[in-house]
Amino acid sequence: MLHGSSSRFSTWFALAAVLALVLAGCAGDDGSDGDESNGASTGNDTAVDESTIDDNLESLGATVDEVIDDTLEEFGAPGAVVLITRGDDELVRAVGVGDLDTDEPLTADGEWPLRSITKTFTVTLVLQLVDEGLVDLDDPIGDYLDDVPGDPSVTVRQLADMSSGLPDYTNEVFVEAFVEDPTRWFTIDELIAFVDDEPMQFEPGSERVYTNLNTVLLGELVEAVTEQAFADVLDERLLVPLGLDATVYPSGPDDVDVDVIGYAPGDDGDLEDQPVNFSVFGPAGAMVATVADLAAWGRVLADGSLLDEATQAARLEGAPLDEGPVYDEYALGIGEVAGWWGHTGEGFGFTSLVMHDVDTDTTVVIVMNVSQLSEHVPTTLFRRLVEVLDTTT
Repeated sequence: MLHGSSSRFSTWFALAAVLALVLAGCAGDDGSDGDESNGASTGNDTAVDESTIDDNLESLGATVDEVIDDTLEEFGAPGAVVLITRGDDELVRAVGVGDLDTDEPLTADGEWPLRSITKTFTVTLVLQLVDEGLVDLDDPIGDYLDDVPGDPSVTVRQLADMSSGLPDYTNEVFVEAFVEDPTRWFTIDELIAFVDDEPMQFEPGSERVYTNLNTVLLGELVEAVTEQAFADVLDERLLVPLGLDATVYPSGPDDVDVDVIGYAPGDDGDLEDQPVNFSVFGPAGAMVATVADLAAWGRVLADGSLLDEATQAARLEGAPLDEGPVYDEYALGIGEVAGWWGHTGEGFGFTSLVMHDVDTDTTVVIVMNVSQLSEHVPTTLFRRLVEVLDTTT
């Protein structure tokens, strides 16, 4: 369902929003100017929760506050939660509001849509199956799945590093179906079926174009090899062992209750509520978690403790994307920004980021309740925070 009045979600905006958001929010250049005309509550007058600051991070509190406030004001973002951990030390900030109508302040303990950070969980499951000898990265996906759209000779590795060339399901037919009923819960088979008549984007391995279908198919691979539902495999192998109790992969519309409202600019520039539908992302972007869970995940994701050493080394062999979110490099379901490894996400009014620096054991988590701005604002904020964090290393 839509938050607020459905009349504000015009057909034109729906078409533009779905194409931009479900394509994982390919933001503009880092040097773009933000839109400050949308009436968002930002800047130094926003609500700031009490922080937990210890040892090395204590001296950074005021500087971090300034960087967060200045960035939110620059881009007109309603709010953000930022969590920085280094070893056992942490600094957490909840700034701004989760609802522009009520001015309800954000808190640091809420649940947030992860969007494409979900891809890191899906690819990790695949790589664990590689470690167990059940999957080979250079096998064609057609060896594991029937009725693969496009080219079934595309390899598992090419799906994971976004070099498959497969089309994405966010085409005009999908948009029409979504706009007709934004509350419709799409099955994975229905998402894949949207590309049945679509041509390949390019020869597999010749380019790197970020495509949600790649990771959706990897989720299907996990189910086929384990003979279990994706959500069950995720729980059994990652969420339960790691104690990520507040992390959820929704299997139906009633599985998630996110209190924060997601926003994006409408055709008049003002921020508008976005539809709530997790099914359009599947294993490519449907998960929800707290920032605390996300920080714990970011650490083990980057340090390689979940995989054999050789597999983790292969995972981090990346290259720049030809089209997609702003990473310095993208590898196997993980991206590199400023020498840190992790992932970002964007869609339906939410943006997110988790990055970890192995050398300093430092993790940064950023979530915001806004999308479709001129840049992926969490990435911009992260780069600015890295400059601050460098002063303590």
